[in-house]
This record gives sequence, C-alpha cells and structure tokens, in this order.
Amino acid sequence: MITIDLLVRYIPVPLSVEKKEESEAQTLYNQIIEAMKSSETQIVELTCDKQTDKKIAVISDQITGVVISQKDGTSKGNNVPGFFAALAEK
Repeated sequence: MITIDLLVRYIPVPLSVEKKEESEAQTLYNQIIEAMKSSETQIVELTCDKQTDKKIAVISDQITGVVISQKDGTSKGNNVPGFFAALAEK
C-alpha cells in the first residue's frame, strides 16, 4: 500500500488515504500538487482503497503539504513520516 498524507492548515495531524497501485497514488499526488499551485481555490477529494468508505474533501488553499510513502509489511509500528521519524528512533 502507498500512503498519501495531507498536511492541512489548523489540523495538527495529517489526513491519510492509502492506494493499492503506485500509479494511482502518483496520479493523486500530482493532482494535489497541481491544486496547491493553482490560484483558483478548489475542493480536493480523496478516497481510500484500504477503507473503501473513507472519503476526505479539503479546500486546496488550506493544504500546506503532501507526503507520499510506501507502506511495507516489515514495519515495527513506529513508522512515522517526516521529521518526527528522527525523534521516534531515539
């Protein structure tokens, strides 16, 4: 599974969805980047392949970052993306 995390203004935790196919995840990542670049505010809708009833909608001008990462089965449960990973390893 490929995880896509959205960092949203005023929300302290990332919003996440998972995609089975790498090509789908990369396409979604590119769509989010394009929405962030656009001067026109739009709604970005995300669906999750793992939890099929999970849907997220975010206004594009509130997105402050996006992270795409591969989720492997060998994780020890401390798989924290970004800067917090260094803190978790100590």
